[in-house]
Amino acid sequence: MKIHRSRLPLLLFFLTAVSTVSAHPGHPSASGIASGFFHPFSGWDHLLAMLAIGFWAAQLGGRARWRVPAIFTGVMALGAVAGHWIGLVPGIDQGAAASVLVLGLLIATATRIPAGAGFALVSLFAIFHGFAHGAEMPATSGALGYGLGFMVASLLLNAAGSGLGFTAARFSTHASRWIGWGFAAAGLAALAG
Repeated sequence: MKIHRSRLPLLLFFLTAVSTVSAHPGHPSASGIASGFFHPFSGWDHLLAMLAIGFWAAQLGGRARWRVPAIFTGVMALGAVAGHWIGLVPGIDQGAAASVLVLGLLIATATRIPAGAGFALVSLFAIFHGFAHGAEMPATSGALGYGLGFMVASLLLNAAGSGLGFTAARFSTHASRWIGWGFAAAGLAALAG
């Protein structure tokens, strides 16, 4: 898989098309699957976290390439159920933003941690993101369709992040570091905002 420099503007357009920096106030006037699908694209913290999960999984390699996104998505679904029933609680958005910062640091420093610790960390991040997804579900959306929508979108973003990770590794070791520092900076900005 080779990405040409001519596709960089397309990537930048995609990233600038996201409507908000860290909150998720505006959803498309869709319900069910479509509403759930568009939710991860409605805030930088969710979008970047999903990409960073895939990137870190690619960087870890081996079985982590599919286990990390699978665990993240599964635990995120459980967090969404809790968020739907409990509602938004203080600190959830900060936890989601912190996940982008931490994942960025892990990527930038090429940190390898034991599998169990990595899965626990990813699960913690997934709870924050899932809780936010569930708490922000529009009243007009069916929970099952909405959940399916944001899970599919999340997996697609994980796959895009994984592709970005593989591509960065082919360019140089510095490419992954710079991208990791970019994730970390965005997470820090979201925490400060």
